[in-house]
Amino acid sequence: MFGYVTANWKELTNEQMERYRAVYCGICRRIREQSGAMARLGLSYDMVFLALLLMSLYEPEETSGKDSCVLHPVKPRAWVDNEYVQYAADMNVALAYYNCLDDWNDDGKRSAKWLAEVYEKYLPQIRQRYPRQCQAIETSLHRLSELEKANCANPDEAAGTFGALMAQLCVYREDLWAPTLGQLGDALGRFIYLMDAALDYPKDARKGKYNPYLAMGTGKDPDRWREYLVLTMGRATASFEKLPLVQDKPLMDNILYSGVWVSYNKGKRKEEGAANDRGSV
Repeated sequence: MFGYVTANWKELTNEQMERYRAVYCGICRRIREQSGAMARLGLSYDMVFLALLLMSLYEPEETSGKDSCVLHPVKPRAWVDNEYVQYAADMNVALAYYNCLDDWNDDGKRSAKWLAEVYEKYLPQIRQRYPRQCQAIETSLHRLSELEKANCANPDEAAGTFGALMAQLCVYREDLWAPTLGQLGDALGRFIYLMDAALDYPKDARKGKYNPYLAMGTGKDPDRWREYLVLTMGRATASFEKLPLVQDKPLMDNILYSGVWVSYNKGKRKEEGAANDRGSV
């Protein structure tokens, strides 16, 4: 369900691209140090946005450097590190663990079971560091599973459950900015869930799997889906603009105003291409 809150690479400047990669590599490096090398298999660019957001808001001191790794053994890659990069690394592992459990319980994927076992041994430490966030992930994903099994026909209820999860992840500490960060996270989580449902609609329809748009019984309606997505992202950006962000603001603008639509537009073009192919047979 992750991988939608990413940058539009085509519109990034070289400087923004280097910064984006450095934060990504920093999170990857931290996952390796905090949870082992195999845990990096679940690394998502969504957590780069979370790190950038908190770094811009709280302006921590950063350490940086360049290292080679298994994926990039020849040319060293730049990385940055601070407490928010470390936080994003922990949240990535926690989310990956519960997501794998969900895939194993719902679909019986053996690869998901194997990955869950990789992450599981690091969960006690992460829960100890961030009990509120881990409890929110567990509670929300359990509730989401119940709604899906009940074939819930209200997309807002399912999306709101995932929004509650993301709200807790965006709130790093209870302070002046917590309410606004929570509102941003809630809207972002709703958007992620609805985007995933829209893009998975053809596959879910073929396989008879739960999809809120299928459960509504309204049939395929991409224009209506886009209306949901535009309204939800509008709420996210409204909260985003209330925060006093300076550092990396143009990079985050790229993500929220352009990057989040890349997957949707790509999926729509793919579906239209498939429909044209069927029509030409």
